[in-house]
Amino acid sequence: MAVFRETVPRTFQEKLFELNWSVVLLLLLLGAVGVGMLYSAAEGAWNPWASRHFIRFLPGIAIMLVVALLPPRFWMGMAYPIFLGALALLVGVEFFGESVNGAQRWLDIGPIRMQPSEIMKIAVVLALARFYHDLPPEKVNSAFGLLVPAFLIGAPSALILHQPDLGTAVLVVVTGVAIVFLAGLSWRIIIGGGIAAAFAIPAFLRFGLEEYQRRRIFTFLNPEEDPLGAGYHIIQSKIALGSGGLTGRGFIEGTQTQLNFLPEKQTDFIFTILGEEFGFVGGLAVIGIYALVLANTVAIAAACKSTFLRLTVMGIATTFALYVFINIGMVTGLLPVVGVPLPLISYGGTVMVAVLFGFGLILGAHIHRNAEPPRGAGLFG
Repeated sequence: MAVFRETVPRTFQEKLFELNWSVVLLLLLLGAVGVGMLYSAAEGAWNPWASRHFIRFLPGIAIMLVVALLPPRFWMGMAYPIFLGALALLVGVEFFGESVNGAQRWLDIGPIRMQPSEIMKIAVVLALARFYHDLPPEKVNSAFGLLVPAFLIGAPSALILHQPDLGTAVLVVVTGVAIVFLAGLSWRIIIGGGIAAAFAIPAFLRFGLEEYQRRRIFTFLNPEEDPLGAGYHIIQSKIALGSGGLTGRGFIEGTQTQLNFLPEKQTDFIFTILGEEFGFVGGLAVIGIYALVLANTVAIAAACKSTFLRLTVMGIATTFALYVFINIGMVTGLLPVVGVPLPLISYGGTVMVAVLFGFGLILGAHIHRNAEPPRGAGLFG
């Protein structure tokens, strides 16, 4: 296994002092926004969503800090086991998963209900970062350098798509492809892959999706064609956003939200509550917080000397950015409704823990940004 060595060993207290506290504070702010919006979604009540969101957020922050303080060599060693464990959980969903709203995405393990696809988002990033850290640069564009990442991305994506969960499958694929690109994939292969994808997408839309998924994709172009069916979600979302105007109707004063016209208001469409109650200004402020988080994250990646750390940070940042982009694009009618939550604001325990775990890796990369482990360890050592 590759070993990260520090010139001067540091204590946990010293590492804690070196955390990027601006990122931590921004994440705390997003969590607070989530509590407020879920309180409003329940018509001014802590239950059932706001209190649980708060209770889950606190241990999530603790997990993030613990992950950040552990040395990178630990996460390098755990990269493949975490991936295989997440893959096993996805297979378990196929046989023992719980169905909710027609989708079989959850596993009940004792008192805990988890969504393994959320764990896989982090697992794919770690596995690909470890693979490319060990892979000699001249082999990135070789058959081996292409086939292994294709498996690491394709196998979990196929299982997730079968659940069916198109939004998460897209996140895994796009994040994986972004890491492959950042690892040094040649433009000739990128262009060839783009041409192949252009021919494959129509066939995928025709044969690779469930009927309701196809309806969602095509209905977003003209939701008024089916206003009480596939177009209902986006029509109500647009009405709510439009009624918010510049500064909004006021906290817990949104009519679409409080009169329950807005579906899935605590999860996928929570940004609509924000837009209705705080208007364009409130929505822009939250987007600004997300932008600051991403800017800090990219700066951390740029400062990392290690391929493993740099690709891990950029992979997690890509997933986070896609969460935000797809969710906001979805509720504003710019993208199809594919069921992607707004990170740290939407209700959902597994998603929250996965996001905070990922930011723990990012914060840890900032602490250990000067570490330079040797190549050729692990898989090739």
